[in-house]
Amino acid sequence: MKRIVSFWMTAVMAVALAVPSMAQDKTVKKIIETGKNDNQVMVHENHLANYIGGRPVGSSALTHAEAWVKEQFESWGLEVMVQEAGEINVGFDRGPWYGRMLSEDGFPLHFGTPAYTAPTRGKQTGHVLVEPHSRREFERMKGALKGAWVLLDAPSTGMAIDWSEKANQDRAEIIKQNEEIDRQNMEIRRYNMTHRDETPKEMLPYKQVTAPFYKEMVEAGVLGFIRSAAVPLRIMYDRANCYNITMENLPTVCDICLDEAQFKVIKEKVLRKDIFQLEFDIRNHFYRGPVKYHNIIGIIRGSKYPNEYVLTGGHLDAYDNGTGAVDDGNGASLNLEVARLLATSGAKPKRSIMVCIWTGEEYGLLGSKFFVENKTVPLEKISNYINRDGGPLMSTGVTVPPAMYDDYVEICKPIMDLDPEVPFTVNKRPGEPQPRPKSAGGSDHAYFAMNGVPTIGFQESDPKGYNFEYQEIWHTERDIYNKVIPEYMEHSATVTAVVVYGLANLDHQLSRQGLYKE
Repeated sequence: MKRIVSFWMTAVMAVALAVPSMAQDKTVKKIIETGKNDNQVMVHENHLANYIGGRPVGSSALTHAEAWVKEQFESWGLEVMVQEAGEINVGFDRGPWYGRMLSEDGFPLHFGTPAYTAPTRGKQTGHVLVEPHSRREFERMKGALKGAWVLLDAPSTGMAIDWSEKANQDRAEIIKQNEEIDRQNMEIRRYNMTHRDETPKEMLPYKQVTAPFYKEMVEAGVLGFIRSAAVPLRIMYDRANCYNITMENLPTVCDICLDEAQFKVIKEKVLRKDIFQLEFDIRNHFYRGPVKYHNIIGIIRGSKYPNEYVLTGGHLDAYDNGTGAVDDGNGASLNLEVARLLATSGAKPKRSIMVCIWTGEEYGLLGSKFFVENKTVPLEKISNYINRDGGPLMSTGVTVPPAMYDDYVEICKPIMDLDPEVPFTVNKRPGEPQPRPKSAGGSDHAYFAMNGVPTIGFQESDPKGYNFEYQEIWHTERDIYNKVIPEYMEHSATVTAVVVYGLANLDHQLSRQGLYKE
């Protein structure tokens, strides 16, 4: 009798152990089947990039995108956390922009303006001057500055010109130094004129700062400032001032980043004293805030370890000279599809899965920083965070510390040959562990890593040779839908969903042994 009972109990235990494994295999198969035959990642991408467009912090487009992401999560049956990460005093929306050179050899102008910089007052036309470099030059031309577009020496970095009081104080110090240099150059000129038989002395260079007479030129009535910008145009925002702008102190002077080839032509015409004008119509719109911005997080609660977590995410905000399709519509869209694949597969993971659509990454990792610093979930209970931010490339492998290797090999078996031409590989990290980072890096994994959370992501590459170059689109006008690679996006969404589900179904959290050098 004891033998019969023992056999019966052994059989029951075997069935009990087999059921979760079989259910897991069924779920993974469903994820892969849907990922291959009904992948919707490009549908999400199209909506974000083309129906909504660029999404800087403070824009109605970002607010719209947040609401849409929340609706998507809810439609798939996920629990949704809306986490207010911050607010900005004044909202900013970009309208159309247009410019041209008015002359016999005139042409349309290729330019952009950083977010949170001034519009024109309708269509504005004016003559063009090169900025003054010394007090003497400023006094000579101050009457001509009214109604002028002013060419600046300092090239554009993509950020707005800093017009804060601190910046103007720094300029005043540079002006003071340049006055002494100007005095010395006057002496050099006189010397060279009276010693023509000698090798002429070289003039001293002026101290460099962007628009040294910025404040004085604004007070003189300039229409705007123009800087040379490399192509493709990199256009970002007013980092120094956007959080201090109110409806009572809105910027008043245009900040234009012009195609460097056109800038050169225009400057040569100014130096030749050709007669021509520039015309701009720039519709940058401001509206009264405060405007709040939010993390939108979709949650599938764990059945066995609901207070342990696997996280995956990307950021929703994006610069608006393009449409934010790659940086980071790529990451947001992919993670939306991860959520959908998990939900439609009927996934019931052991630990909780959080699909995190972050806000404010471009303005300083604001959303993920808020999540970490406010201890939204216990950081020691996060098994791993996977970040997707960068190129729309193919997830082709993962490199992990030795202590994680066996778990990842088992989890990744179903996707090893997802694309037979590009096998997925799991590799052990060589060498000694690196120190835990002490300062924030360039994306939303940073604050997790600084706090010791594993942030094991995928190797991403262009194995089929589609010639993607991230620097071409990074914060530029070419960050558009056409730069996204559907084949890679669909593959990577499926890979991510399988791995996230596998991590959430382990009987243990990933080991942190050897993750960082402590």
